[in-house]
Amino acid sequence: QVQLVESGGGLVQAGGSLRLSCAASGTIFSINTMGWYRQAPGKQRELVAIITSGGFTNYADSVKGRFTISRDNAKNTVYLQMNSLKPEDTAVYYCNADRVRTMPIPPYTYNFWGQGTQVTVSS
Repeated sequence: QVQLVESGGGLVQAGGSLRLSCAASGTIFSINTMGWYRQAPGKQRELVAIITSGGFTNYADSVKGRFTISRDNAKNTVYLQMNSLKPEDTAVYYCNADRVRTMPIPPYTYNFWGQGTQVTVSS
């Protein structure tokens, strides 16, 4: 119904930068919130950053000042610019689309996840 495809992960040295992209496709009327979550080995999935269609953003404390989330509503695409990367940022990063409407009526909403992209930061 709706697919999220992530790209941009990889291996980078500490202090380096990466830019993740996530494009949503399928039957989409609107997407309220898009965001990034991450899961490191042996840990629970955690919020990294989210952005609403109106541009409101929220970041995990651990990434504030280093990561920037942005969004192209016309393309249903969300980006995550990651600077000053640290080894502790190593994780699988998942894209999420929340409160997705596939049609105007009825106003049902859905939540979708991408397949994940690996980010590895070497020390």
